[in-house]
Formats: sequence, C-alpha cells, structure tokens
Amino acid sequence: MGSLGGVAKFDAVWMTQNSEVADASKFVVGHVKWFDAVKGFGFVVAEEGGPDILLHANVLRNFGQGSVADGSQVELRVHETDRGLQAVEVLSLTPPVLDGSEAGPILAAEDLSDVEMIPARVKWFDKGKGFGFANAYGSSDDIFLHVEVLRRCGLADLLAGEAVCLRVVDGERGQMAAEVHSWDYAVSNS
Repeated sequence: MGSLGGVAKFDAVWMTQNSEVADASKFVVGHVKWFDAVKGFGFVVAEEGGPDILLHANVLRNFGQGSVADGSQVELRVHETDRGLQAVEVLSLTPPVLDGSEAGPILAAEDLSDVEMIPARVKWFDKGKGFGFANAYGSSDDIFLHVEVLRRCGLADLLAGEAVCLRVVDGERGQMAAEVHSWDYAVSNS
C-alpha cells in the first residue's frame, strides 16, 4: 500500500469522472527511463517491474510540464492498450536525486525560499549545448538557464516561447536561474 496524492493506493480500479478509462486503469509508481520532448514521448519503468509504460507529451502537458528529467519519480494512472501500457494521467513528479557530481553553475540546492519566483518566457534553449536564456516578463535582460538546474527541478528541456517561473540569483556573468519550474508549478505553489 502506498499513498498517491493523499489517496490510499489499492490494487483496485481507481474511479474517476471518466468511467471508460477508470474501468481499465490502475496506479503505477515508477521512474522515467527517458523522455524526449522533441519526439513527444518517453517511457516509464514501474517499481513493480513489467513492461515499459509509454508517456506521451500530451499527458505530461496536462500535468503542466513540457518535459521531465530522466530518473524522475512519477506516479501515474495507466491504461492497457493493444500496444502495451500507456500513461493516461500524471499524478505527481519528483525530480531525480542528484549526487553533486554534475557539472553546472549551481551544484548544491541552496535555501532559495526567500528568493521571489518570477514569471518568464524562454528565449531559447539548446539541450545539446546544455544552456539557454529566458526573459522575465517586462524585461529584456537575459537570464541564463543551465541544463543541470533544469534536471534538478525535474525538467529535461525547454521550448522557445515556453512560459516558466524562475528563482533568479546573480552569477559571475549576470542573472541566472537557480530554479526553473513549469508555469503551472508557480500557480499551484504560490
């Protein structure tokens, strides 16, 4: 038995508003094997084993994120299809635990609770290069985004024009994001 969003997890059918999906769906707890935002899908491995579970970008977007970092813990509602298991709803995501050996401008998570979360839009981000820039709403000043900060926050990639919320600190070369979250994170955690 586990707990999913404050609801006890039983190996029974989860009843929802949509009885078609609810009749054949079940809860799964696992971790993200990989996710590619450009391809629009990835796979989750269940803690209990079994086949990989397809995680489509639309299901992730319904949760409020455009990407998810490999290794993130995830709680899903899944449905059996003729092609295998497929996620139909993301219930929670927990970023992967990093061991501190990752390269990047900010390695240790500082206490940033006193740093205001600000709305921003991604100017550009290149996952291959490992960085990009965003602009806070109402400002043309660039804010540096590093891929390791994204991973620490449970994201893997960002798209140009994507709305995000940031906790920004002053770095050696200017402003940089110490935390990057989906826009929905700011709405639900403020």
